Amino acid sequence: MTRKIRVGIIFGGRSGEHEVSLISAQGVMGAIDRDKYEVVPIGITKEGHWLASGDPMKALCSGEVHQSNPAALLPEPSDRGLMRLDEQAKEQALTAIQVSQIDVMFPILHGPYGEDGTVQGLLELAGIPYVGAGVTASAVGMDKVLFKDIMRAHALPVVSYRVIKRQQWEQEPEQTIAAIEDEIGYPCFVKPANLGSSVGVSKARNRSELCTALNEAALYDRKLLVEVAVDAREIEVSVLGNDDPMVSVPGEIIPSREFYDYAAKYLDGKSELLIPAPIPAETTELVQRLAREAFLAIDCAGMARVDFLMDRNTGEVYINELNTIPGFTPISMYPKLWEASGLSYTELIDRLIELALERYQDKSRSATSYQRLKRE
Repeated sequence: MTRKIRVGIIFGGRSGEHEVSLISAQGVMGAIDRDKYEVVPIGITKEGHWLASGDPMKALCSGEVHQSNPAALLPEPSDRGLMRLDEQAKEQALTAIQVSQIDVMFPILHGPYGEDGTVQGLLELAGIPYVGAGVTASAVGMDKVLFKDIMRAHALPVVSYRVIKRQQWEQEPEQTIAAIEDEIGYPCFVKPANLGSSVGVSKARNRSELCTALNEAALYDRKLLVEVAVDAREIEVSVLGNDDPMVSVPGEIIPSREFYDYAAKYLDGKSELLIPAPIPAETTELVQRLAREAFLAIDCAGMARVDFLMDRNTGEVYINELNTIPGFTPISMYPKLWEASGLSYTELIDRLIELALERYQDKSRSATSYQRLKRE
């Protein structure tokens, strides 16, 4: 009998999106094909401790986390083993005991320390295939400033923006405000550069609101993004694939609040998702083409959700951001767009695992030591 593929599903993590990660992981674990895959749940606490024994999801959801027998992944590719660390009281030492061998990892870690290339780097060192973007694309997708810089370099449309460092804001508040007012003006959005799910995002209409917005964003990051606030419709496209990705039908978000902030996404349950988006055919083709180009521009892999702003007055389209690990609950936009495009939630999970293994096999073909080709 063929052994099931052992999938490690990593969730939780050290970011402000810890709770969102738990919801996404619950959706994946509930929908994954258990006849084909054996699931190994791996939880990460808000302090960064890895949990693999018992019921990590229950422990993280309840907050009753016991630090006995923490888990670890060794950064070397000898056995792809998830280890449990047992303390030997007599010797005052830790013994690593293998919990499970992992065939492929599925990181469902939104935000820093998971979506930003850090966990991907560990998985590269451990030699384990994993779902989603690699180290570079994960880091660029997470950093809104770097992402916009690369979009500009590829002549892809983004709104005008300015970067503010937290120390700059704290040490030169008057000069910082004056520069923003001169270059960006009101209204504007202020965002932490490296966070998702609209955590720390504010809209400022005047100087007082701008000061408050900068202070809030500075709680979460050392680099802040200030950009022109466009009166826009929010359009999203899901991307799936590696070197030749395909794109979904676009969807539109009708936020329950002035903009699609954290509360509108996860708390009040009143925002609407329109699938497919009620936009002209030529706009549909445009956002699908731009989504694919943005995905390829940062060398993304596996999955991404590309978010657009469509100016209500002019119809002009701007790329807002690219999420390399988008929300993955059964009612999240990423899987719902694929469902509307003919790919069910369970089939989507299956395809993502296939893409992870395909990418790993392709990378494994690359030489890791100098070789000279024989010349005729």
